[in-house]
Amino acid sequence: MTGRVVVVGGGIGGLATAALLARGGAEVTLLERHDRVGGRTGIWEQDGFRFDTGPSWYFMPEVFDHFFALLGERIEDHVDLVRLDPAYRLFPEPDPARGPGAPSEPFDVVGDPEANWATFESMEPGAGEAFRRYTAESTDAYRTALDHFLYTTFERPDRAISGDVARRTGTLASLLTRSLADKVAETTDHPVLRQVLGYHAVFLGSSPYRVPALYSLMSHLDLVDGVRFPRGGMYTIIEAIERLAVAQGVTIRTGAEVVEVEVDGAARSARHPRRTGVARGVRLASGEIVPADVVVSGADLFHTETALLAPEHRTLPEPWWDDRGPGISALLVMAGVRGELPELAHHSLFFTRDWPGNFDAILGEGRSSRPEDLRVPGSASLYVSRTTATDPSAAPEGHENLFVLVPFPADPSIGAGPAGAAELDSYADRYLDQVGRWAGVPDLRSRVVTRKVVGPADFARDFFAWRGTALGMEHTLRQSAMFRPADRSPRVPNLLHVGGGTVPGVGLPMCLISAELVAKRLLGETSPSPLPTPLRRGFLDAARRRGAWTEHGGTAAGTGAVARPAAPGAGAPDTAGPAGTRDGDALAAGAR
Repeated sequence: MTGRVVVVGGGIGGLATAALLARGGAEVTLLERHDRVGGRTGIWEQDGFRFDTGPSWYFMPEVFDHFFALLGERIEDHVDLVRLDPAYRLFPEPDPARGPGAPSEPFDVVGDPEANWATFESMEPGAGEAFRRYTAESTDAYRTALDHFLYTTFERPDRAISGDVARRTGTLASLLTRSLADKVAETTDHPVLRQVLGYHAVFLGSSPYRVPALYSLMSHLDLVDGVRFPRGGMYTIIEAIERLAVAQGVTIRTGAEVVEVEVDGAARSARHPRRTGVARGVRLASGEIVPADVVVSGADLFHTETALLAPEHRTLPEPWWDDRGPGISALLVMAGVRGELPELAHHSLFFTRDWPGNFDAILGEGRSSRPEDLRVPGSASLYVSRTTATDPSAAPEGHENLFVLVPFPADPSIGAGPAGAAELDSYADRYLDQVGRWAGVPDLRSRVVTRKVVGPADFARDFFAWRGTALGMEHTLRQSAMFRPADRSPRVPNLLHVGGGTVPGVGLPMCLISAELVAKRLLGETSPSPLPTPLRRGFLDAARRRGAWTEHGGTAAGTGAVARPAAPGAGAPDTAGPAGTRDGDALAAGAR
């Protein structure tokens, strides 16, 4: 009998999970409440303009490569990746000494690291060599994270502690006990160069003053590895994974809103000392029950815990969240603009002079940051994407498209109610004027011919996002790695979580990894290594006894594994195999 899996939510994590588990032999149904999949990674088309409505940076390419390889595919066969040069343009806040209304003096971060070191050296003597050392350390930290921490469920944290990690204990302790801002301050005194090394914290839903120095690893991504972009937009990645999921046998149902995870009561056991029940399926808003042996929720974790589960089955009830930080929300402005905008690169970053004050406004000073303590910034550090710099098809001829993201307080009242749209429009006007003034395009707002504005209330309504956050729980130390909410419910052991709210964290690459971690949970695989590629069809029959699939999946798991050699050139097999007891070839196959 084939086990039935229901995946709630069609964001990238849900789609990826569905594709992997269908390849593993499960009967998978994905339920998405909207009329198209993608979640926060969406697309909006209007008047000949095309906008990505969410993530717009393509980082960690090896994670994407690995996910496609798990399914026996190459991402290059599905997505047309373009390397960006310049990687991005930086606009520091204009110097008031240059007079009122003077534009910024921008500079580019390009694809050649040596050219960047020379630029930084010209801005601060010694900075070139300091950045060279810093990025070498960031590359080392990045490789350590990939090899030991990102691909583990933390069910067995001791398995991540190899001899290599043990030798780095002192370095890791330093990276975990200091903030990113502290580490950056040791590298450069130049305020803008500090921003070059610290802005990545926003991708983690936080600030460089709140995330641990371990996340200096992200400087490897832009300053060493370079920045890419999928021609046609980020949504092409979603379309590719959707195609692969369907090809693996996934049934995708859109317009299907899940309102409850159906749970039958169950007694505790030695294996599950906190268990209160077993998931038997989900109930839709229509009243339909969709049965399942395993439920995977890609919905916002707060929503899953506090709305989809009955109180007796909640591991993280509402009071638990009161002491946690939701991170940033965002104001998004998608603007179709008449005429060309060569002043802006594909990616442009605008940095205010009072960076700490900007972050204090949107994140507050406490770790939970009550909405009433947060403020919308006047001038803001913000991000602008002009994809027409790389892909002119994203706008009609003679026009450009701009995507403006302003980090905002996680306060779902912003943009809510009858006056919400007017409130968001006033903010959009403010920040479009700021971009135009700093970039030397004073008539920018008057050239906008179509636009759409999204704020915290929209994230709360459209994605049931906790406090209207744009990304998910921020990555402070107490909300990262093994301290982040786990991907398996201890109270309902056949309910698993995927996406930015669980391990390893927020962002498209992390959500792809979280999908693989769901597969590892079902297999009972506790190693810190990625699964071998390609996964053979039916690989879930290799699940170990402690795997969730063996207990709930409805198969004679662990009895039908057939070892097959990996394809020449395929990813190295996990020599530990499932739970370290047999060769990873039990999961890998030589044929697609």
